[in-house]
Amino acid sequence: MQEVQFISLLWLIGIIAEAMTGALSAGKKQMDLFGVVIIGCATAIGGGTLRDMLLGNYPLIWVENVHYLIAIAFASLLTVLIAPVMRYLSKLFLAIDALGLAVFSIIGAQKTLMLGFSPVVAVVMGVVTGVFGGVIRDILCNQVPLIFKKELYALVALLTAGLYVGLKSLEIAESINLAICLSFGFSFRMLAIKFHWGMPKFDYQYEHGHDGASH
Repeated sequence: MQEVQFISLLWLIGIIAEAMTGALSAGKKQMDLFGVVIIGCATAIGGGTLRDMLLGNYPLIWVENVHYLIAIAFASLLTVLIAPVMRYLSKLFLAIDALGLAVFSIIGAQKTLMLGFSPVVAVVMGVVTGVFGGVIRDILCNQVPLIFKKELYALVALLTAGLYVGLKSLEIAESINLAICLSFGFSFRMLAIKFHWGMPKFDYQYEHGHDGASH
Protein backbone atom coordinates (compact mmCIF):
# COMPACT_ATOMS: atom_id res chain seq x y z
CA MET A 1 0.00 0.00 0.00
CA GLN A 2 2.81 2.43 0.85
CA GLU A 3 4.50 1.68 -2.48
CA VAL A 4 1.25 2.49 -4.30
CA GLN A 5 0.85 5.79 -2.44
CA PHE A 6 4.49 6.70 -3.05
CA ILE A 7 4.37 6.00 -6.78
CA SER A 8 1.03 7.82 -7.06
CA LEU A 9 2.53 10.91 -5.40
CA LEU A 10 5.52 10.83 -7.74
CA TRP A 11 3.16 10.39 -10.69
CA LEU A 12 1.16 13.45 -9.63
CA ILE A 13 4.34 15.51 -9.28
CA GLY A 14 5.44 14.23 -12.68
CA ILE A 15 2.25 15.15 -14.54
CA ILE A 16 2.19 18.63 -13.00
CA ALA A 17 5.82 19.22 -13.99
CA GLU A 18 5.14 17.93 -17.51
CA ALA A 19 2.09 20.18 -17.76
CA MET A 20 4.28 23.16 -16.93
CA THR A 21 6.93 22.24 -19.49
CA GLY A 22 4.16 21.82 -22.06
CA ALA A 23 2.76 25.24 -21.18
CA LEU A 24 6.21 26.78 -21.67
CA SER A 25 6.44 25.18 -25.12
CA ALA A 26 3.05 26.70 -25.97
CA GLY A 27 4.31 30.07 -24.77
CA LYS A 28 7.32 29.87 -27.07
CA LYS A 29 4.86 29.45 -29.95
CA GLN A 30 2.79 32.41 -28.66
CA MET A 31 -0.38 30.36 -28.19
CA ASP A 32 -3.46 31.66 -26.41
CA LEU A 33 -4.53 30.38 -22.99
CA PHE A 34 -6.66 27.62 -24.50
CA GLY A 35 -3.65 26.42 -26.46
CA VAL A 36 -1.54 26.55 -23.31
CA VAL A 37 -3.98 24.26 -21.47
CA ILE A 38 -4.30 21.84 -24.41
CA ILE A 39 -0.53 21.52 -24.83
CA GLY A 40 -0.09 21.16 -21.06
CA CYS A 41 -2.67 18.37 -20.90
CA ALA A 42 -1.28 16.59 -23.96
CA THR A 43 2.23 16.64 -22.49
CA ALA A 44 1.18 15.46 -19.04
CA ILE A 45 -1.23 12.65 -19.87
CA GLY A 46 -0.72 12.00 -23.58
CA GLY A 47 1.58 9.02 -23.05
CA GLY A 48 -0.63 7.34 -20.46
CA THR A 49 -3.75 7.98 -22.54
CA LEU A 50 -2.17 6.45 -25.65
CA ARG A 51 -1.03 3.44 -23.62
CA ASP A 52 -4.48 2.76 -22.21
CA MET A 53 -6.14 3.20 -25.60
CA LEU A 54 -3.72 0.74 -27.20
CA LEU A 55 -4.32 -1.77 -24.40
CA GLY A 56 -8.11 -1.21 -24.32
CA ASN A 57 -7.94 -0.16 -20.68
CA TYR A 58 -11.00 1.97 -19.94
CA PRO A 59 -12.07 4.30 -18.47
CA LEU A 60 -9.00 6.47 -18.99
CA ILE A 61 -7.50 7.66 -15.72
CA TRP A 62 -8.36 11.34 -16.30
CA VAL A 63 -11.92 10.40 -17.24
CA GLU A 64 -12.32 8.37 -14.06
CA ASN A 65 -10.48 10.94 -11.92
CA VAL A 66 -11.32 14.32 -13.44
CA HIS A 67 -9.48 16.16 -10.64
CA TYR A 68 -6.22 15.12 -12.32
CA LEU A 69 -7.31 16.99 -15.45
CA ILE A 70 -8.22 20.04 -13.38
CA ALA A 71 -4.82 19.96 -11.64
CA ILE A 72 -3.04 19.77 -14.99
CA ALA A 73 -5.05 22.67 -16.42
CA PHE A 74 -4.39 24.73 -13.28
CA ALA A 75 -0.65 23.99 -13.45
CA SER A 76 -0.60 25.02 -17.11
CA LEU A 77 -2.28 28.37 -16.38
CA LEU A 78 -0.11 28.93 -13.30
CA THR A 79 2.93 28.62 -15.55
CA VAL A 80 1.73 31.66 -17.51
CA LEU A 81 1.73 33.71 -14.30
CA ILE A 82 5.12 32.60 -13.03
CA ALA A 83 6.84 32.37 -16.44
CA PRO A 84 9.27 35.25 -15.66
CA VAL A 85 10.90 33.24 -12.84
CA MET A 86 10.86 29.89 -14.64
CA ARG A 87 14.33 30.44 -16.12
CA TYR A 88 15.75 30.38 -12.61
CA LEU A 89 14.15 26.98 -12.00
CA SER A 90 15.48 25.29 -15.13
CA LYS A 91 17.77 22.88 -13.24
CA LEU A 92 14.98 21.94 -10.86
CA PHE A 93 12.70 21.20 -13.80
CA LEU A 94 15.35 19.07 -15.47
CA ALA A 95 15.57 16.99 -12.29
CA ILE A 96 11.78 16.72 -11.95
CA ASP A 97 11.48 15.82 -15.63
CA ALA A 98 14.10 13.09 -15.19
CA LEU A 99 12.22 11.74 -12.19
CA GLY A 100 8.95 11.94 -14.10
CA LEU A 101 10.43 10.00 -17.02
CA ALA A 102 11.49 7.20 -14.69
CA VAL A 103 8.13 7.18 -12.88
CA PHE A 104 6.07 7.17 -16.08
CA SER A 105 8.18 4.38 -17.59
CA ILE A 106 7.77 2.22 -14.49
CA ILE A 107 4.03 2.92 -14.17
CA GLY A 108 3.50 2.11 -17.85
CA ALA A 109 5.22 -1.25 -17.47
CA GLN A 110 3.56 -1.93 -14.11
CA LYS A 111 0.02 -1.30 -15.36
CA THR A 112 0.59 -3.35 -18.51
CA LEU A 113 1.74 -6.36 -16.47
CA MET A 114 -1.25 -5.95 -14.14
CA LEU A 115 -3.54 -6.16 -17.17
CA GLY A 116 -2.01 -9.53 -18.05
CA PHE A 117 0.10 -8.58 -21.07
CA SER A 118 3.53 -10.03 -21.84
CA PRO A 119 6.80 -8.59 -20.51
CA VAL A 120 7.77 -7.36 -24.00
CA VAL A 121 4.51 -5.43 -24.35
CA ALA A 122 5.02 -4.07 -20.83
CA VAL A 123 8.43 -2.65 -21.77
CA VAL A 124 7.04 -1.09 -24.96
CA MET A 125 4.18 0.48 -23.04
CA GLY A 126 6.64 1.79 -20.47
CA VAL A 127 8.35 3.69 -23.28
CA VAL A 128 5.02 4.89 -24.69
CA THR A 129 3.98 6.20 -21.27
CA GLY A 130 7.34 7.82 -20.65
CA VAL A 131 7.96 9.66 -23.89
CA PHE A 132 4.86 10.06 -26.04
CA GLY A 133 3.43 12.99 -24.10
CA GLY A 134 6.50 14.93 -25.23
CA VAL A 135 6.16 13.62 -28.78
CA ILE A 136 2.53 14.80 -28.96
CA ARG A 137 3.55 18.18 -27.49
CA ASP A 138 6.25 18.73 -30.08
CA ILE A 139 4.04 17.64 -32.98
CA LEU A 140 1.30 20.05 -31.87
CA CYS A 141 3.96 22.78 -31.58
CA ASN A 142 5.13 21.96 -35.13
CA GLN A 143 8.66 20.87 -34.30
CA VAL A 144 10.72 17.70 -34.50
CA PRO A 145 10.14 15.77 -31.24
CA LEU A 146 13.03 16.36 -28.84
CA ILE A 147 13.39 12.66 -28.11
CA PHE A 148 14.60 12.13 -31.68
CA LYS A 149 17.41 14.66 -31.57
CA LYS A 150 18.52 15.47 -28.01
CA GLU A 151 20.21 13.65 -25.13
CA LEU A 152 19.18 10.10 -24.34
CA TYR A 153 15.49 10.07 -23.43
CA ALA A 154 13.63 7.21 -25.08
CA LEU A 155 16.54 4.86 -24.29
CA VAL A 156 16.29 5.82 -20.61
CA ALA A 157 12.59 4.91 -20.67
CA LEU A 158 13.32 1.64 -22.47
CA LEU A 159 16.03 0.53 -20.04
CA THR A 160 14.10 1.66 -16.96
CA ALA A 161 10.97 -0.21 -18.02
CA GLY A 162 13.08 -3.22 -19.00
CA LEU A 163 14.83 -3.23 -15.63
CA TYR A 164 11.50 -3.06 -13.79
CA VAL A 165 10.06 -5.96 -15.80
CA GLY A 166 13.27 -7.97 -15.38
CA LEU A 167 13.37 -7.54 -11.61
CA LYS A 168 9.64 -8.27 -11.45
CA SER A 169 10.22 -11.60 -13.19
CA LEU A 170 12.84 -12.42 -10.55
CA GLU A 171 10.18 -11.78 -7.89
CA ILE A 172 12.15 -8.96 -6.28
CA ALA A 173 10.12 -7.16 -3.59
CA GLU A 174 8.13 -4.31 -5.15
CA SER A 175 9.58 -1.65 -2.84
CA ILE A 176 13.14 -2.69 -3.70
CA ASN A 177 12.28 -2.91 -7.40
CA LEU A 178 10.83 0.61 -7.37
CA ALA A 179 13.82 2.02 -5.50
CA ILE A 180 16.32 0.45 -7.91
CA CYS A 181 14.44 1.45 -11.06
CA LEU A 182 13.71 5.01 -9.94
CA SER A 183 17.35 5.51 -8.97
CA PHE A 184 18.58 4.02 -12.23
CA GLY A 185 16.22 5.96 -14.50
CA PHE A 186 16.78 9.28 -12.72
CA SER A 187 20.56 8.93 -12.55
CA PHE A 188 20.90 7.74 -16.15
CA ARG A 189 18.83 10.67 -17.47
CA MET A 190 20.73 13.26 -15.39
CA LEU A 191 24.10 11.85 -16.50
CA ALA A 192 22.92 11.94 -20.12
CA ILE A 193 22.10 15.64 -19.71
CA LYS A 194 25.35 16.47 -17.92
CA PHE A 195 27.62 14.69 -20.38
CA HIS A 196 25.46 15.20 -23.49
CA TRP A 197 25.11 11.51 -24.19
CA GLY A 198 23.07 10.84 -27.29
CA MET A 199 22.25 8.25 -29.89
CA PRO A 200 24.21 8.27 -33.19
CA LYS A 201 22.52 10.59 -35.66
CA PHE A 202 21.63 9.78 -39.28
CA ASP A 203 22.45 12.75 -41.49
CA TYR A 204 21.30 12.21 -45.06
CA GLN A 205 21.70 15.24 -47.28
CA TYR A 206 20.31 14.49 -50.72
CA GLU A 207 21.66 16.54 -53.57
CA HIS A 208 20.26 16.16 -57.07
CA GLY A 209 22.56 14.28 -59.39
CA HIS A 210 25.11 13.21 -56.79
CA ASP A 211 23.75 9.68 -56.56
CA GLY A 212 23.79 9.15 -60.30
CA ALA A 213 20.01 9.11 -60.56
CA SER A 214 18.33 10.88 -63.44
CA HIS A 215 14.84 12.33 -63.59
